[in-house]
Amino acid sequence: MDAIPTQRFDPLSSVRTPAAEGFDLLLTGTVFQDIIFTGLPHAPVAGTEIWSDGMGSCPGGVANQAIAAARLGLRTGLAAAFGDDGYGDYNWKILSAQEHVDLSLSRRVPGWHSPVTVSLSVEHDRSMVTHGHPAPVSSSELIGCPPPALAAVAELGEQLEPWALDAYKAGVRLFGDVGWDPTGVWSSTRLDNLQYFHAFMPNQHEAMAFTGNDNPWAALYALADRVPVAVVTLGSQGAMAVDSESGEEEWVPSLPVSAFDPTGAGTASAPLSSSAAWRAGRSATGCGSRTSARRWPSRKSAARWPHPAGGHRGLVAAGQRPQGTAEQPVAPALQLPGGHHP
Repeated sequence: MDAIPTQRFDPLSSVRTPAAEGFDLLLTGTVFQDIIFTGLPHAPVAGTEIWSDGMGSCPGGVANQAIAAARLGLRTGLAAAFGDDGYGDYNWKILSAQEHVDLSLSRRVPGWHSPVTVSLSVEHDRSMVTHGHPAPVSSSELIGCPPPALAAVAELGEQLEPWALDAYKAGVRLFGDVGWDPTGVWSSTRLDNLQYFHAFMPNQHEAMAFTGNDNPWAALYALADRVPVAVVTLGSQGAMAVDSESGEEEWVPSLPVSAFDPTGAGTASAPLSSSAAWRAGRSATGCGSRTSARRWPSRKSAARWPHPAGGHRGLVAAGQRPQGTAEQPVAPALQLPGGHHP
């Protein structure tokens, strides 16, 4: 297990007191048991066996966001169902005891086994096989009346869950999350629901599919017309964002790292976006996914603030020293109108 500093840096000390009630970030979703194989020479071929150079296991799914947020010093609450099997025991222990995630809104479910994902990291990307059953308890049942929180991450669905609507009415800033739509419909009703959100954080493929645009910049601007803060992640090319309230735009290149395991790297960037929204440290937006891909499992190297004694306030990957960034080339698809780069 990675060592957790006993003196934790509080990134939001300027906007609330340590004694303030509630969470900085409220999360809900499915916790998977992730089993990850890295260093594969190629993808498995039917009827054959291959050996990997590395293997790891850890909590996955929404746990990626919870771990990244807690490691940034955010007071993180997670509402999730946990199986009563060995995987459930393991994931609960890691999240609560090692990563300091508050599980007071989570529940152990007798007779329900933990969802499992096996991830194969091949050629700087990953393929996954997953087995599981829907949790027998909903997020709204787990949360009930939402506790005080500065921000929460909610699924952008055709209908918002009751807990998310209640949180919005209570003044909680909602950050929208979305998964790939295998039907290809990408319902406009979901975009209409952005009226309840402070920020929306899709990847470039999701953003283009949602808006019907053929390049990520046009998709970003279309989303910025619907939500105060629009963030589009660009994989190896970093992330870009528009703050419609202040008129600011930002493109952050990815850090120059060698990716060993990209599993969960994208979801690890969401807590960085919500933290940056409160601290005005917008350079954090594209940092989490790049640092978290440096080791396997990727959420084990989710970015942290360095120990306060070091005096450095930039983000680093767990176990890594702060490093400078290097300029990265921008793909033609990311050019602004007129051929200009961001």
